[in-house]
Amino acid sequence: MNHHSAPHLTVVPCAGVPITACRRTEAARELVRIATTAPEAGMDVHLCNAYTLALADRDPALHSMLRQADFNFPDGMSVVWANRLLHRAARLPRERVYGPDLFLDVFDLGQEVELRHYLLGGAPEVLARLRAELLRRFPVADVVGAESPPFRELTRQEADEQLERIAASGAQIVWLGLGTPKQDWAAADLASRHPAVFVAVGAAFDFVAGTKRQAPRWMQRSGLEWLFRLATEPRRLWRRYLFGNIRFIIAATTRADTNHRTAARGR
Repeated sequence: MNHHSAPHLTVVPCAGVPITACRRTEAARELVRIATTAPEAGMDVHLCNAYTLALADRDPALHSMLRQADFNFPDGMSVVWANRLLHRAARLPRERVYGPDLFLDVFDLGQEVELRHYLLGGAPEVLARLRAELLRRFPVADVVGAESPPFRELTRQEADEQLERIAASGAQIVWLGLGTPKQDWAAADLASRHPAVFVAVGAAFDFVAGTKRQAPRWMQRSGLEWLFRLATEPRRLWRRYLFGNIRFIIAATTRADTNHRTAARGR
């Protein structure tokens, strides 16, 4: 992919994956700009934290897909820190592009330009609460569609019908809350087949809907969000953080100079 040029944004490799190291406001403006300029081809956007990059390090197909993506933003503080440590000359931002914040920023900015949103993912009750909360915060936001797909793998026919619904809605930006890495694969597949912006936005649906608690801001800023989430969902997340964090640290340091040319490629 990579048809969308954003030469003003710095891209650096982290664990061999090109990461667009920018501030959340820059990321939001860029997505709104691209979504509203009638792109000829779809665009896939991924929010990468230590877990995403640890998974990609273990799975060559996922790694390859992220290397081809249009944007991989640094969703975790550990990714920000690794990039600042390994690419000191680049003077990278200290802040991450956190999925739930990016989601709300784009909804906010999108009101002025009548950006058309589509919500894909989450249980039906989460989706209903999410839609209500978004419209409470952003009264003139245009949510043109919302659907809760089954948790299992879609058949090709179901995937085609889903894409038809998205296309018929006229959505310019589609938010995917399907869990990692399922949402990342879905974003890449949909972007290859339809000219809209597809953003794999993680747990943003649950956090904005209020169905899961977010870590306090001080924990987020100090990189301790993983500890908060582990404490709230230990049985589901302990393996992710124990093995994922170690694998990320190893991958970030051993793949530090992997294909450094990705840092300079035009987007």
